[in-house]
Amino acid sequence: MSQPLFQFRKTGLQTTIQDLGRQGLQQYGVVVSGAMDPFALQVANLLVGNQQDEAALEIALMGPELDVLSPAVIAIGGADLSPAVNGKRAPMWKSFRVQKGDRITFGRPLSGVRAYLAVAGGYDVPVMMGSKSTYERAHFGTVIKKDMVINGFHVHSRPGVGLSQAAIPDYHNQTSIRVVPGPELDRFTDEGIRSFYNDTHTISPESDRMGYRLERTEIPHKHNADIWSDAVPLGTIQVPANGQPIILMADRQTTGGYNRIATVISVDIPKVAQLPPGSKIRFYPVNVHEAQRRAMEERDFLRVLAYRSHPPPL
Repeated sequence: MSQPLFQFRKTGLQTTIQDLGRQGLQQYGVVVSGAMDPFALQVANLLVGNQQDEAALEIALMGPELDVLSPAVIAIGGADLSPAVNGKRAPMWKSFRVQKGDRITFGRPLSGVRAYLAVAGGYDVPVMMGSKSTYERAHFGTVIKKDMVINGFHVHSRPGVGLSQAAIPDYHNQTSIRVVPGPELDRFTDEGIRSFYNDTHTISPESDRMGYRLERTEIPHKHNADIWSDAVPLGTIQVPANGQPIILMADRQTTGGYNRIATVISVDIPKVAQLPPGSKIRFYPVNVHEAQRRAMEERDFLRVLAYRSHPPPL
């Protein structure tokens, strides 16, 4: 049975509940959603002993203010938004205990833009189509409101489990993003493709969970920007008629009708997700085998972390 866990004294700029999303339903027009930084979400969950796909609070830039209503073990991964408990700096990438009556706050962003607050046992919120993720445009999931109380499940979990310093992601100066070339390269001019890889892109303020708009000189198409609607996996980079690329993110549409020049590899999605508007990025190509190798390395890291954090009983 769950019990009251947190009360939201302030909701923050954009605080939502996210897991790894609604998988396998895009063919029915259902948006995946889920964490913008899947790696940080999974690590935070593993540090408190959860399954890695459990839901956590995704906190963007300006964090919430939470009153703790029941003792719990929590972990905060992702962006360093100056978390504190009762005014004292709280650890990042390490599980720790909070007590009834504590107040959790966030302050100035020091690195990255999205943090993840996981709690041992998870949050007791409705599951819709196999996921707890919030997608407000379709009224999926739980919307955080001021003074709302969110419940959690009391489970035994040991605090003090954390990442080594070498394993903590560095969100500073993440300007180089690896991509796999897209399926419509023949619809761009040679000069357009060269400029995509050689020029710097700026993340527009008109960016959100659906997509990151990039500002740069126009990338020319050979004829037009439109194709028959086709699949758009996470990280797809579309180039509409104005020649300004868009990186499709967690809340992307299920299909797209613009030329796809490249796709960000899965392990670099967190780099993109943690960049604020105005950041400069450049792309460089890798092949599918390299992208898969990096993905398998990350998968193995998470498996080892899961075992070391909470090894099975002898």
